[in-house]
Amino acid sequence: MQENSHLFYMQRALQLAALGRFTVSPNPMVGCILVKNHQIIGEGFHQRAGEPHAEVYALKNARENTQGATAYVTLEPCCHTGRTPPCTQALIAAGIKTVYVACLDPNPLVAGKGVETLKAAGIEVHLGLCEQEAIALNKVFFHFIQTHRPYVICKWAMSFDGKTITHPEDDRLISCHDSQQHSHQIRQAVDAIVIGAKTASQDNPLLTVRHAEATKQPLRFILASKGNLPLDLKIFAPSLPSKTIIVTTPHADTNWLKAAKAKNIEIWQCATKDEQIDLQDFLTKLGQAHISSILVEGGESLHASFFAQTLVNEVQVYLAPKIISKLTQKKPLFNLTTTSIGSDIFLTATCSTDPCLPKND
Repeated sequence: MQENSHLFYMQRALQLAALGRFTVSPNPMVGCILVKNHQIIGEGFHQRAGEPHAEVYALKNARENTQGATAYVTLEPCCHTGRTPPCTQALIAAGIKTVYVACLDPNPLVAGKGVETLKAAGIEVHLGLCEQEAIALNKVFFHFIQTHRPYVICKWAMSFDGKTITHPEDDRLISCHDSQQHSHQIRQAVDAIVIGAKTASQDNPLLTVRHAEATKQPLRFILASKGNLPLDLKIFAPSLPSKTIIVTTPHADTNWLKAAKAKNIEIWQCATKDEQIDLQDFLTKLGQAHISSILVEGGESLHASFFAQTLVNEVQVYLAPKIISKLTQKKPLFNLTTTSIGSDIFLTATCSTDPCLPKND
């Protein structure tokens, strides 16, 4: 079999693995392809935590006998019994002759043991095909397994002049409709969304995933170190999917806590640091709750706190071609161009006030 054929099959397995993006957390995304006589005879991916793994689905869906077939798996097959039986034994029992593994599983229960189990059974194992792509696909899982804390994404939308908040008389939306839809896909991919008390009070958001294909709703966390958060916000509506949790400290107002609990709102208490919620303690508690990824949506001071403590793994920014400044209404810009200059990005746009220039949205 040619080298480019091996690459094709592993890339196909990676594409399959990505189909589990919204449903497998805190498990990794895994895809598997079975090939015999240069033909794909079976394929599968891990679809949901607690359900069969990719290898089992591929074997189940095989169109012919798997004896002597080659398997392409994006992550090292598990060799322990968890919520499902070990995939190594399934591959061995199916008579698989050769296994291509993209990368090792960092889980201490596996971590090379799966490969060794296959080799001990006489299966030829090749490791490292599309390794970097496989690791990148499961960056959240790798981080969570190795640190026991969630992968932290800070996200915001801002104007050309760097503003993230509009004038009180203007609407609050900065990014366009397409970006709004994209942001909901990001929400669906994480386990939880985190905002500060000020953002919750001023914006009164829902923090839900709102698009037709939504299959997952993340948890919602509001960080309110001293409590005193209005309890009639939309985010506390019992009809909302998933759950809203308030994170406080031992300094939270006692009467407010009683009122929140009377509304059946879940309260987490964290240690304090500089009179604020200790983010290190918060992330530790999230990890203990098997929350492997969070999206920090604001506000600015909360973002700054995560950055100051070097807790951010990834940044996602929507840059809108608009000027906010101190204007009562946003001003749109047109004919956007971007150029890389060294490590910077140079942006240009035309203003709608120039009657001599075209306005191409």
